[in-house]
Amino acid sequence: MLALVAAWLCRWLNTPIPWMIGPLMATSLVSMMGARTESWTPLRNAGQWVIGAALGLYFTPEVGALVASLWWAIALGIAWALLLGLGFGTCLARWHAGHLAGLSPSQLRSTTYFAGAIGGASEMTLIAERQGARTDLVAASHSLRVLMVTLTIPFAMQFWGLRGLDTLPPSIREVQPPGLLGLAALTLAGALLMQRLGRANPWFMGALVTTMVVTLCGFTLSAIPQAWSNAAQLVIGVSLGVRFTPAFVHTAPRWLASVALATVVMMVLCAGFAWGLSTLTGLHPATLILGTAPGGIAEMAITAKVLQLGVPVVTAFQVCRLVAVLILAEQVYRWKYVQK
Repeated sequence: MLALVAAWLCRWLNTPIPWMIGPLMATSLVSMMGARTESWTPLRNAGQWVIGAALGLYFTPEVGALVASLWWAIALGIAWALLLGLGFGTCLARWHAGHLAGLSPSQLRSTTYFAGAIGGASEMTLIAERQGARTDLVAASHSLRVLMVTLTIPFAMQFWGLRGLDTLPPSIREVQPPGLLGLAALTLAGALLMQRLGRANPWFMGALVTTMVVTLCGFTLSAIPQAWSNAAQLVIGVSLGVRFTPAFVHTAPRWLASVALATVVMMVLCAGFAWGLSTLTGLHPATLILGTAPGGIAEMAITAKVLQLGVPVVTAFQVCRLVAVLILAEQVYRWKYVQK
């Protein structure tokens, strides 16, 4: 109920993406104050399922050809993310050498490296655990970074006066009940398959990939009802907010302060990188800022969807980066530290 009231309040205040930002802010605040909050996993999965399907509808054959022609820009975005994460981790290691009691040099390296990597919080924490890192610091770093990016960039876009760059195809606008039922069945199968294969974000990625394939083949089944999209954003906002427990507040204040500072620097650097990339691709800077921002894939894609700022390009950049970082982050760590 609190999340719903917060969403209505943000909508009344005309904030960007109110159905996610309102629940996120309200849940995180009461969680840090010690209230017992919880994100029910089936609801979070359903929210990711709906958002994944909604984003996949933007990938018409024409848009697919455009995204494919940007492969080199996406590759640059991946390289940029890896370098930025490596630099972030190096700064954390230098700032906290001697300040984190009880950590050996190898634990400090693994903790700061995976805390800096721009990937999914849960996936990076699991990989960090295998390398002996202090996982609470890694998880806190990713949670704070995503929170700051999610709360900052949408407001910056709204202040900039940007929205409506996308031309919406009929599949985005028109709800067809029989087609919606078929789309739900197909995307559910895709999500369950991804889950069975042990892939990251299976409910989001399974629905996204399935809908992309259907839409790229030229089939228009149905749009996603706006009420479903709003509800999905709400449960995703709650799932982010519950991470900020009293334990998070008491996590090494110096660590959190350094992560916050580094996140601000990264957002500025990413904005500069996106602006330069826009001159090479001819795409709007706002689209590439969202595509290269150091936030979570769902949060940046939702921002692009609600503000209509190049959803397919943003989604492609964020998805490809996520996959690449999940594959390469541990390999880069071993190359840089373990093999020496």
